[in-house]
Amino acid sequence: MFLKHKIFGKIFNVFTRFSIDDNLISFIIDSNESFSGNLEYIKNEFEKRGNFKFNFYYKDKLSVNSLKKLATSKYIFLNDNFFPFAFMNFNKKTLVIQLWHAPGAFKKFGGSVENASMLKMISQNTDYLIVTSKNIEDFYSEAFQIDKSKIRSLGLPRADYYFENHDVDELKKNFYKRYNLDSNKKIILYAPTFRENEKFNNVFNYLDLAKFNERLSDDYTLILRLHPKINKFYSSDIKIEGDYIDCSDYKNEQELMLLADILITDYSSIMIEFGLLNKPIVFFAYDLDNYLSNERGFYLNYKNDLPGPIVHTTEELIECIEKGVDTSNLDSFLKTQFDEIDGNSSKRVVDFALKEGEKNGEY
Repeated sequence: MFLKHKIFGKIFNVFTRFSIDDNLISFIIDSNESFSGNLEYIKNEFEKRGNFKFNFYYKDKLSVNSLKKLATSKYIFLNDNFFPFAFMNFNKKTLVIQLWHAPGAFKKFGGSVENASMLKMISQNTDYLIVTSKNIEDFYSEAFQIDKSKIRSLGLPRADYYFENHDVDELKKNFYKRYNLDSNKKIILYAPTFRENEKFNNVFNYLDLAKFNERLSDDYTLILRLHPKINKFYSSDIKIEGDYIDCSDYKNEQELMLLADILITDYSSIMIEFGLLNKPIVFFAYDLDNYLSNERGFYLNYKNDLPGPIVHTTEELIECIEKGVDTSNLDSFLKTQFDEIDGNSSKRVVDFALKEGEKNGEY
């Protein structure tokens, strides 16, 4: 694996001898993903600012032309780790900004749970890491093995979506029509996360769907959104016949959150983003003891710091929804995860990038 990254780095380094194009912006994208989220919002914001050109570099799809553009870009944005960074020598005029795909700090990751040597090498070539709050800078410094001087709390660009003028009524109307649903029912979005322990990934072994629907289906429609790893490797074993809508392949996850009235999750960071909508969240942690003992752990106290109630059984889950989900901790929780909640994250990031880019041009 390292050999492949080293070869990539050597090829890239040849192209860094060419002049930097001050109007060229590159985005590094996972090969199995569409261009969306943070990267799309940053591109859209740059388009408002001037005559910029864009290069889209897809991981694992080696294109010499795209690689040359990457090496001669003024700005490079990425949304995830890119291991060849450890072996790439960037032009000093290039500004590399890591946006990261997850908001806030919830589950531990990166250098907080695994060998950090490669992460340190990657971070040496990262100029700045963007986070959502100063409160979580220490966690991200550890996770990325990056000095805190390189961290900036500017927000989550894709979260600007929730502050746009969406016609939610029209979106709901189309959604209900698409799936032939009763428009008088509210929507519950169930979004469980991936477990390393495979037996706990079969969520319907723990959620009694028949009982759930017997008690709640008069008022609610249940939508399932599996984690991509579960959907890819376990979906054929997990998905059962029953009264729910499988939206695991639904293209726009943010739209699902916009449509949902309640979120049920467990250990997924989706809850941080959903919290921006000020709607109820229930944590269905049917395997909590095992997760706390055997998975990667949390940056916060799971039992005390969450913005919604924790339940462990289907009966507890049903009762929680029937009584009305307590949201009294939501505001205080969001304040620990976001410095600004205003829909201007993309603007702040691009303002910052342009300012720093001018400094980089002074070499």
